[in-house]
Amino acid sequence: MTNLPKDSSVPGEQFEVRQTHPTEDYTPDPSKSLKLSPARQRLVDDIIALYSCEPTIERVKRYTPDCVYDDQFVYANDRYKMAGQWFALPKLFKASKNERYQIVVDEPGIIQFRNEQSWTFKVIPKTATINALVTLSLDPATENSDFIQVKYHKDQANDKDYSHEGLGFSFKKWQADQVMKHMDSPEVAEFEADKGAAKEAVNTYGSGAAEGDAPTKEL
Repeated sequence: MTNLPKDSSVPGEQFEVRQTHPTEDYTPDPSKSLKLSPARQRLVDDIIALYSCEPTIERVKRYTPDCVYDDQFVYANDRYKMAGQWFALPKLFKASKNERYQIVVDEPGIIQFRNEQSWTFKVIPKTATINALVTLSLDPATENSDFIQVKYHKDQANDKDYSHEGLGFSFKKWQADQVMKHMDSPEVAEFEADKGAAKEAVNTYGSGAAEGDAPTKEL
């Protein structure tokens, strides 16, 4: 499906998977979910737990030091920034509940699933439910091990992909950097050495549509 690098030393930026979707509807149907191997299922369980405001050091270690996390609000390009994001969630949300998910792609180097998550804010008594397509690009060095790690984690809530350009993207990078300045916890400090992990310039595409190297896929 996707030609990802086979060399684990390649920085996370090169493991990005791109796609547009015919609609914005990523509603999961668990009855159609693909069955994963036990090791891959444990990985997904840990990722779901992170989404559900249950961060631990061991769960953050599911990412390689040079990982990239990319969603509509954040672009974090190492595990130190990634740790800051996950450990900040319980400070921002009263609760986060995984309603359901559906594995739609289970192939060498990649897992993709439709995810439905309900977020309850701390300050505002309101719950928002978001459906998204989650893409996990796997580390070639650990893909066949008992503890699989992730090189690139993309969370895509709209039909279009991310262009990585403009004010919106600048905010995403700024947000990831700012969170670290306000996180004073031993759990996040555990990953401070990762801020020196290998990085490459952000890939830009001009568009999040098909012409921006994001082919239409029905997932």
